Amino acid sequence: MFPWKGNPIDAGKMGALHTLDYVVLLTYVVILVVVCVRVSRRSPDSEDLFLAGRSLGAGMVGLSLFASNISSTTLIGLPGAAWSSGIAVANYEWMAALVLLFAARFVVPVLLGNRLVTVPELLEKRFDARMRKYLSAVTVFLAIVLDTAGSLYAGAVVLQVFFPQLPLAPTIAGIALFAGIYTAAGGLRAVVYTDALQSVVLLAGSALLAGMVFSEFDFSWQAMVAAVPADHLSLIRPLDDPDLPWLGTLIGLPILGFYYWTMNQYVSQRLLGARSIDAAAGGSLLAAALKLLPLFLMVLPGAMAVALLPDLQRGDEVFAQLVSRYAPAGVAGLILAGLLAAIMSSVDSALNSASTLIAIDFVQPRRPHMDTRALARLGRMLTLGLMALAALWAPQIDRFPGLFAYLQQTFAYVTPPLVAVFAMAMWNRRIGARAALYGTVSGHVLSLLWFVGSQLGWLTLHFTIVAGVLFALSCLAMAAWQIRFGGAPEPDRLAAVRQEASWRIAVPLRVGMAVCALLTAALVLSFW
Repeated sequence: MFPWKGNPIDAGKMGALHTLDYVVLLTYVVILVVVCVRVSRRSPDSEDLFLAGRSLGAGMVGLSLFASNISSTTLIGLPGAAWSSGIAVANYEWMAALVLLFAARFVVPVLLGNRLVTVPELLEKRFDARMRKYLSAVTVFLAIVLDTAGSLYAGAVVLQVFFPQLPLAPTIAGIALFAGIYTAAGGLRAVVYTDALQSVVLLAGSALLAGMVFSEFDFSWQAMVAAVPADHLSLIRPLDDPDLPWLGTLIGLPILGFYYWTMNQYVSQRLLGARSIDAAAGGSLLAAALKLLPLFLMVLPGAMAVALLPDLQRGDEVFAQLVSRYAPAGVAGLILAGLLAAIMSSVDSALNSASTLIAIDFVQPRRPHMDTRALARLGRMLTLGLMALAALWAPQIDRFPGLFAYLQQTFAYVTPPLVAVFAMAMWNRRIGARAALYGTVSGHVLSLLWFVGSQLGWLTLHFTIVAGVLFALSCLAMAAWQIRFGGAPEPDRLAAVRQEASWRIAVPLRVGMAVCALLTAALVLSFW
């Protein structure tokens, strides 16, 4: 998700890397390659390629969920947005924690209880095959055009900051080739194990940089508060705030977060690969706890930079300048390794999920007798093919100034009807298949009309508020179509989303979720 405005940073002046930085960076790359080789040693069948043999524990699930979400644009964008407009950008992070807890408690048991390979399968069980293909097609499009291509482009531009001599297109191709090969070779198991390594590197590098920035204030909270404008240290902003109004936080962010963390195969594939419902729920709990850290590790350092770097031209330069001025030899290499980790974890996740959706939701229904090895070969070819498509498109992003400012808005217009149909599938027993399909299409027609109106200046609501309104209108459209068509869903359709007693998660995990929710509430109240 890209909750900030502006393009990735330009290739500007960065402090020269020291020999120790190169040693740290090379060490990280070698460790990553060794992990990939060990995990990918055997040729996986389709169950291994797409779901890691349903063998993932809570730790691997949680670390991979966190790493797949933290992209190179996150490391650049969060401190940049905090420098420009304050810490309200962290609302995307703590809201993700609440969404993960909700999903773990009420959605994960249904997903794993049905032994799904893809999330769209649930819509086929509840409605019909048309809804499955509709959700799958939209998800593949977003994964390739936005997630993969955007991460490749942002990652290449970030690398150009450290190595200005790198050309854009070949750098994108190199990143795509490396991520595509190990994803195709090892499937989800390789993705998850490398993500676990990358999440540790990300957290370590971010924590070190945050500590160095805070040390400029002698580790005094009072000194920092006195130096930073008061409006930069508030999470909840006025209704007319141009960056993130409180109403958008209330009604829009939960919709965007629910799609991203629950419906998006790019992320939810880790949950589907868990060895049990408790492992998936535990992984969601771990990821939710980790999502409380970016406020302290990435956002607050950006706000502190208002006092430290007052003469910058734009927020996108903040991260690079902080590394250049405050990271000593060795630490800069670790931070660069964190950037590489963020790039790889985003790209490998999107490639693996898109190939899974195409193979399972489009090819397998037409060829039901295809054996698991043949399906795995198809998945590997799809991964490499999708990698090539994303790598070809990514350099074109350079032709669209400000595209990254519209990425989050694209999610805001595209995903609310999808969240609406998923909510109806899970918690409305009256909506049938025709009403679900017609209502979703109606929601996307409304989204398109609203988007055109906003571009023409006729509609000026903040896109997070628009997301909440479009969700409500899509639900109403489905209800209206149901009245028009009549009839009730078949009992076996409703059985797909019924919570069985055997699907309940363990009591200690429920307690942990309650504690995490209280910690989230305390964080929000502390920075209100």
